[in-house]
Amino acid sequence: MSIFMQIAQVTDHLFLCSASALSEKRIKERGITCIINITMEVPNLRIKGVEALQINVDDVPHTNLAVYFDRCADKIKSVQSKGGKTLVHCIAGVSRSATICIAYMMKHYKMSLRDAFSHVKAKRPFIRPNVGFWKQLIEYEKKLKGKNSVKMVSSPIGWIPDVYSDEAKSMVWETTYNSTFGKKKR
Repeated sequence: MSIFMQIAQVTDHLFLCSASALSEKRIKERGITCIINITMEVPNLRIKGVEALQINVDDVPHTNLAVYFDRCADKIKSVQSKGGKTLVHCIAGVSRSATICIAYMMKHYKMSLRDAFSHVKAKRPFIRPNVGFWKQLIEYEKKLKGKNSVKMVSSPIGWIPDVYSDEAKSMVWETTYNSTFGKKKR
């Protein structure tokens, strides 16, 4: 099974996946009672007994996803308080939906942005919120905690959150090596 087809369990009541991983069988098996669809492209999956909420946003840096952080985080918490489980998805389960899960962990688990990102990434290792969403998460952390655990830093590939600094250095080194000596043999 492709990694994009996996449904990641972020907490006992929160799941994260791509649109292609959705099926009634998989939703029912996990006891999911609410689906938050963070896409413009995919219609809500209609399943009896499963609430659906759609947030129509694009996965581009200038999209204001922050206006939905509290609404989605509070919805996930509300579903959990009633004994339910929520699944958050976007197209790939990498940027938009991961951003919402991180915001939820910050607000309701009182995690720093760095810790929330690390937690969600441990459950779905290929998450990668876009740079605009990172900036919004940084502002959200400032609003929630009065300080920041992540900052944007300049790199050879542009502005990135400091959690990606080592990865960016590695990418630059590999690109430099390949352009100087030819493609590495694996």
